[in-house]
Amino acid sequence: MTIKEAILKSLEDLIIPVYNIEVYNHIVEKNYYEFLKGKTPSSTISAQLGDFIRLGDSRVKRIKKTNGTYYYYLTKNEQQIEEYILDNESTIAVNLKEEIRTKVYEERDLHKLLSSFLKNTETFSKTIFHEQSNGKDSNQIWTHPDMIGIKFLNLQTKASQNFLKSINRVDTFKLSSYELKREINTDSELKKAYFQAVSNSSWANYGYLVAFEFSDSLNEEMSRLNQSFGIGIIELNANPYQSKILFPAVYRDLDFKTIDKLCKISKEFENFIEQTEKLLTASEKYITGAEKELNEFCDKYFLNDSEIEKYCKDKNIPFEK
Repeated sequence: MTIKEAILKSLEDLIIPVYNIEVYNHIVEKNYYEFLKGKTPSSTISAQLGDFIRLGDSRVKRIKKTNGTYYYYLTKNEQQIEEYILDNESTIAVNLKEEIRTKVYEERDLHKLLSSFLKNTETFSKTIFHEQSNGKDSNQIWTHPDMIGIKFLNLQTKASQNFLKSINRVDTFKLSSYELKREINTDSELKKAYFQAVSNSSWANYGYLVAFEFSDSLNEEMSRLNQSFGIGIIELNANPYQSKILFPAVYRDLDFKTIDKLCKISKEFENFIEQTEKLLTASEKYITGAEKELNEFCDKYFLNDSEIEKYCKDKNIPFEK
């Protein structure tokens, strides 16, 4: 990014009006821009923010506190900010500022919550980074999901395991696909996200759309989409064990041609399939080792409640909705 792009991205992330030092700290934290040594980066950010206003750039606005300090924000975020906070003569109350800031978290920050929820259901899960796939373009987000998972049929005896494998090895596991969103508030957002999940999960036994926040007004439309297309819907909670499957996914046979295509364009997807195959074909004495290897390859998950609370606090994820 250029320094101006880094400023705009930071203002987009932070949403609320912020002081120039907060913009600088966010740029450094997210590694959006590398400042040259020997310079005064915070002063540079202050000057660049001032340039947006002086040059009449309509993307950025500012408000002035009673002590003369300026706070900056993106024009497109205006509707998300309480009107009284935008009052030019008002002092931004700390508690209101923090209340809005709690909504500032990244979509990828939710992956560990989902992986913990899935682990509790004995599902191994793995994030698939679309930007690392071959042909790095925005269309990849419609090709494969944010996360994939596999759940094995837990048969207790060696005889039953061998019997089922000899009949049909596909019946010994189920593959799932997960499309993750921060929040879905409108009908159009729901439809776009849902059909992205439909597109990305055509290969899997089960497909899910997952979001941290759903508007209550969308329940009827979610039910209609679920009945028509079979993609399940999960409402993710900051306490992953309180997450809810709002609508179950409909089972489908695996599409091996699409799985082959995904293996070609995504090394992570291919590695996940390889790890799965190792466990499925492992002899009895090597099953424990193969399962441990798959577990280490997959996404990390929380080990206790203290870890969850600290993570949500660090990532600004609202712990109580």
